[in-house]
Amino acid sequence: MTTLDEQLVKYLADAHSIEEQALQQLRGAPQASGDSEVAAIFRDHLAETEGHERAIKARLEARGGSENRLKDLLMRVGGTGFLLFARAQPDTPGKLVAHAYSYEHLELASYELLIRVAERAGDDETVSEAQRIRDEEQRMGERLAASFDQAVEASLRELSPDDVREQLRKYLADAHAIEAQAVRLLEQAPGSAGDPELARVYKEHLEETRGHQRLVEQRLEALGGDPSTVKDSAMRVGALSWGAFFETHPDTPGKLAAFAYAFEHLEIAAYEELKRVAQWVEDTDTVRVADEILTQERAAAATLARSFDRAAAAALEAVGVS
Repeated sequence: MTTLDEQLVKYLADAHSIEEQALQQLRGAPQASGDSEVAAIFRDHLAETEGHERAIKARLEARGGSENRLKDLLMRVGGTGFLLFARAQPDTPGKLVAHAYSYEHLELASYELLIRVAERAGDDETVSEAQRIRDEEQRMGERLAASFDQAVEASLRELSPDDVREQLRKYLADAHAIEAQAVRLLEQAPGSAGDPELARVYKEHLEETRGHQRLVEQRLEALGGDPSTVKDSAMRVGALSWGAFFETHPDTPGKLAAFAYAFEHLEIAAYEELKRVAQWVEDTDTVRVADEILTQERAAAATLARSFDRAAAAALEAVGVS
């Protein structure tokens, strides 16, 4: 049995760990961004994130808690690992922006859950701080979305037309691998949802996701992709599976909803960038497929956002908080 106050302290500690990973990523992101405007976005948000970490630490201490040093260390290591992964890719700016866009939405979802727990606990100061930080994460996500053009241009500017066509196949292979990960997540999600309505949301999007996987596979085959390309891509995209997140957080309905919400935004970023690469080589069929999938991914993300009340309630029930 866990008390509401104890659970609030745990949510604050989780938020602190997430900010620690964000700081680690943001410190190296400007140098890897490949574009001065994108670099400025990361530098500006680094200053904001330093303030987020201090604010959450202060609220944690005010509640009689302290940061989880092991979890913070693991999250910092995860942040360093992603930067190494991104720098090893030929399209580092695109990978970096896509991951950052998804991570901002992981933070946003985490603060939505924290707000609901703090409201139940009657902690108005934590509610106010979490709302302020959530709004800054939302604005950062919007700035990153506005930078997709620059990220793709920075990834492709030194490539010949033939190389861009090859890069399009790689982006399709990456999208196929991401959909495979989404299928695995959504197959398991209903059993951990903790709420029948959330379980229904996951099941419905699973069927859509299988359709997305088929559409991407068709485009990949049409452009001369092969199974080995998909396999290689799956291994490269493995760093984007958010494994560190699940390793350092309990698998509760709330954490699952936050993760799924973030993963939807990883997919949204991937298809936004895929569409732009396809436009470079005038592949209208791939542009059409990307737009079709984007519509459904955005709708799924919006449905999850409307489900945060249910997810928070189910998470508290799962740990014995009435």
